[in-house]
Amino acid sequence: MTTLRLISSMATKPLLADLVALYKAQAPDVQVLVESVGGVDAAKRIQAGEAFDSVVLASDAIDKLIASGHVLAGSRVDLVQSGVAVAVREGQAAPDISTEAALKAAVLAAPTLGYSTGPSGVQLAKQFEAWGIAEHIKDRIVQAQPGVPVGALIAQGEVALGFQQLSEMRGMKGITVLGPLPQAVQIITTFSGSVVCSSHQADAVRALLGFWASAACTPLKLQHGMNAA
Repeated sequence: MTTLRLISSMATKPLLADLVALYKAQAPDVQVLVESVGGVDAAKRIQAGEAFDSVVLASDAIDKLIASGHVLAGSRVDLVQSGVAVAVREGQAAPDISTEAALKAAVLAAPTLGYSTGPSGVQLAKQFEAWGIAEHIKDRIVQAQPGVPVGALIAQGEVALGFQQLSEMRGMKGITVLGPLPQAVQIITTFSGSVVCSSHQADAVRALLGFWASAACTPLKLQHGMNAA
């Protein structure tokens, strides 16, 4: 039995659980153990030298780990593309977010706004800057701690209008997902897997990531609100 240890960000946690089960049917002699934490924390743990075989993070985070010598160059495999969704607390009035102008108005009207420390949050902050409203709304922003879903803050009433990967919003109780960001300002993040330099099972990791990137896994990715990369 081969055991592979993998660490990922929370954005891909539900998807990876299903992908692991699908791979088990293809390779019953391979056990894949996945730990999902905040993306920032996952990168720090790889940099600290924890014993993982593979890491699944946003592609830019993987590239930084490659550049720092913690992940094997040439081992990056793009798995999925994920868009950002908008949500409010269940039972609350649903603002119009169908266009860029409507979304901007909804942001300006919201008493509190929430996003993550992940790539979607970084890009959203840049969008607020581009709209020229960052200073106006800065005191209303609640940034979720790594590993804490924005949806949980919405459900608890700490955030009135929240933004996060659709994959992390789906199925969360206590919230209403209004839909994806308008196409004009949609934030697409590519999540990729790679081989950790300290792994002694690089070939097994490459086989795993190769299968996860194959067409056989596309239906699962779509079920989780993501597209194949």
